[in-house]
Amino acid sequence: MPNDKLKDYLLLHLIVFIWGFTAILGKLITIDALPLVWYRMGIASLLILLYIRYKKLSLSVSVKELLWMVVGGITIALHWIAFFKAIKVSNVSVTLATMSTAAFFTAFLEPIWYGRKIIVYEIGFGLIVIVGLYLIFQVETDYFEGIVLALIAAFLSAIFTLLNGKLIKSQRPSVISFYELGSGVLFLSLFMVFQGGFTREFFTLSIPDWIYIGILASACTAFAFITSVKVMRNITPYTVVLTVNLEPVYGIILAFMILGDDEKMRPLFYLGGVIILLTVVANGVLKQIDMKKNK
Repeated sequence: MPNDKLKDYLLLHLIVFIWGFTAILGKLITIDALPLVWYRMGIASLLILLYIRYKKLSLSVSVKELLWMVVGGITIALHWIAFFKAIKVSNVSVTLATMSTAAFFTAFLEPIWYGRKIIVYEIGFGLIVIVGLYLIFQVETDYFEGIVLALIAAFLSAIFTLLNGKLIKSQRPSVISFYELGSGVLFLSLFMVFQGGFTREFFTLSIPDWIYIGILASACTAFAFITSVKVMRNITPYTVVLTVNLEPVYGIILAFMILGDDEKMRPLFYLGGVIILLTVVANGVLKQIDMKKNK
């Protein structure tokens, strides 16, 4: 079990690094957030289906589980739309830093969802993340719309993580991922049919966009999605969400390297980012102490 847990922590950090690169792709892809998410979920769900068929896995689930997966699929679809829209109207750095508030939302929602006692230091870490966000908000007021959209994305991310925390106890990660991504793209398709969104322009993408979407759907979605659900077998949703706070660190560094001066921020922004990073380290230390006490 200790080795499995260590392996899952390492996998989790790899996934967080990949997610940091996801934000870069969202900035590089020229189409709007809604079609971007539709392509991402559609291609990823097909890739996961091929994986399931290759492994000869069963797609059988109960009606109750299917309903929860549909809710999860719609939740993650809305999350990604808000996330990519935030990147489009602001930038990668602001969006990723604001997304760290998911830990704050989870700290309050997880005890209710799982019926456990509130852990004081989890609430404390959530509040510290808010302090970091406040510093960012103070210096980046030009990106108000992006910050609001990223906050919505963070809240939806917390809900999605809690949903998967229960589903993983009874189903394979690949099966959960397939139904969630499939139901998400179906939900978006129905929305766009009523909105008249499927036009010739919708299916006319540039070659760079196809390449970026291919990377986004395969490595950053199909692989990352299955693996992120899988690690929750040994890691709590709160720890997953708090570790995901490293995504801004990875993403901001990558953004500055790839996108250049557009991602250069003021000193207080980076102070807020450091505060958020410290909560991840502190949480890891306290979690290790708790594990040793419970042995």
